[in-house]
Amino acid sequence: MVKLTKIYTRGGDKGQTSLGNGARVSKDDCRVDAYGDVDELNSIIGVARLHCNTDVDEILGRIQNDLFDLGADLCTPYEENPKYPPLRIAEQQVERLEQEIDSLNRELSPLNSFILPGGTPVAAHLHHARTVCRRAERRMVSLATVEEINEISIRYVNRLSDLLFVLARYTNEKGASDVLWVPGANR
Repeated sequence: MVKLTKIYTRGGDKGQTSLGNGARVSKDDCRVDAYGDVDELNSIIGVARLHCNTDVDEILGRIQNDLFDLGADLCTPYEENPKYPPLRIAEQQVERLEQEIDSLNRELSPLNSFILPGGTPVAAHLHHARTVCRRAERRMVSLATVEEINEISIRYVNRLSDLLFVLARYTNEKGASDVLWVPGANR
């Protein structure tokens, strides 16, 4: 477990931060961008949890913990013979998301249109979380073009955005309160 006794270190005062392996990089490094978006996503999910019922809250709580795992994964570059084994997102975490998607989606009516972000307060926050999840995924893909990253982590965020979409529909009274897109409605 991590123990933080001092919140400020002054180590970042000149625009640099430490990665999980101790290396110093600029705060605008693509790796820092990727785990920064994951951190933002985690915060939005925290807001969504204020508005949801117990079963959805349990799912979101597990996701928040996974997102800290993902942040730890992303902030630790691959290296041969690391001093400490790094925490990496695992295939079981992706499989759990898939099981949750399948279980929740069985209770929803099929889509006949694209959905506009909105509906209930929790659904609106989950749609917001979904879009930030997609941004984090894009940043991770960009990072993967210049440095090696855990390929399972990209599958995790891809599946997570799908789960957030399904959860948004589920919390919109199982789709009854979905706001449907009407193509060309305002021409």
